Amino acid sequence: MNITYPKDYSSASIQSLLDRADSDVLLIGDPRMHIEPAPWMLDRMTRLIRESGCGWVYADAAENPKINYQLGSIRDTFDFGPLFGISVRAARQSRIDSSLKWGGLYDLRLRISEQHAVVRIPEPLYSAVPIDARPGTPSQFEYVDPRNREYQLEMERIASAHLKRIGAHLEPVFNKLPPAAEKFPVKASIIIPVRNRERTILDAIQSALAQSADFEFNVIVVDNHSSDRTTGIVRGIGDARLRHIIPTRRDLGIGGCWNEAIYSNDCGRYAVQLDSDDLLAGRGVLDRIVSELERGPYAMVIGSYMLVDFSLKEIPPGLIDHREWSRENGRNNALRVNGLGAPRAFNTSILRRIGFPNVSYGEDYAVALRISRDYEIGRIYDPIYLCRRWEGNSDSALAPKVANKYDEYKDWLRTCEIRARMLR
Repeated sequence: MNITYPKDYSSASIQSLLDRADSDVLLIGDPRMHIEPAPWMLDRMTRLIRESGCGWVYADAAENPKINYQLGSIRDTFDFGPLFGISVRAARQSRIDSSLKWGGLYDLRLRISEQHAVVRIPEPLYSAVPIDARPGTPSQFEYVDPRNREYQLEMERIASAHLKRIGAHLEPVFNKLPPAAEKFPVKASIIIPVRNRERTILDAIQSALAQSADFEFNVIVVDNHSSDRTTGIVRGIGDARLRHIIPTRRDLGIGGCWNEAIYSNDCGRYAVQLDSDDLLAGRGVLDRIVSELERGPYAMVIGSYMLVDFSLKEIPPGLIDHREWSRENGRNNALRVNGLGAPRAFNTSILRRIGFPNVSYGEDYAVALRISRDYEIGRIYDPIYLCRRWEGNSDSALAPKVANKYDEYKDWLRTCEIRARMLR
């Protein structure tokens, strides 16, 4: 049995591989990688498909362990590695969409997963190195790059069709917001969780306090036991609108810090996110966000941001506006992508019913998915936020083990959300 390398991932190419397959198992490799199989690789992968009836199998590389596939692993960026096996029988029964220019393999994978298991072998069955060792283009923002719009629309169509087939697709019909039962001290709170950001926290707070609005607002800084000069910097700001919270617990992630703020007596009717190394882009941002929340009215509003370096100079790809979001299908497509944008703002009454998971990655995505199941989310497509990319970012240069942990957690969030939507 040989490893097959597809010309591309169009429907035509994938169907051609299936039509020409002369065995019950098809091994597909990435032509950009040199793959060195372990002596037992072919036997392990093919025997698993034949004996277990799974439809798709993949394994760890010697230098790069993978994560397990689950119901929520529907993103088109799921990393199977450069080599995986497919049951030819399961693939032929799946009847992929014949019109796809880029997503034939993605469509096949989702269709197979609806009827058969997608199984990881947690054993190092091969080694792989790039044939071209030159560094590639960073992919973190590829799905919001306008140059990839056609590609992303096709991927969205594939994912949405999958959600319809499994009964997890939502039509654009939204619940009305219930009236707020609580009384709030101010109309809006800008919430800044922080730990050890002595280089950036003052800029963030000043951009929040500089907001011009015809309503009362405050700034809530949740200082998660900083060990550098951050605490002293916050305490030194003499503004009555600033609330400085130091949690009693020492086991809080970013989500836990958010909970400290939104459940406090200081939180306003609307809660607006600001990361401790970012800035609001102008004095009218808060007013713009609150106006949009009330215009809907929306349970949540997500803005757009400009990527900048530490000195606030724009860096590629520049504006991240998430225009892939649509009222008709945004909350379905949200299950395919890894993020919805920033800054995020919430109706506090709704947010208090949900709360944040106590983690430091994906906490905002978890809340957005849950809100989107019931309520409409508003969007602002103008850049209202400056997102600093520098060596201090919590998601800067992630080690593979950490990246796997984060990806697996977001897949789990999607699994929970898909199951909930299937029960609606």
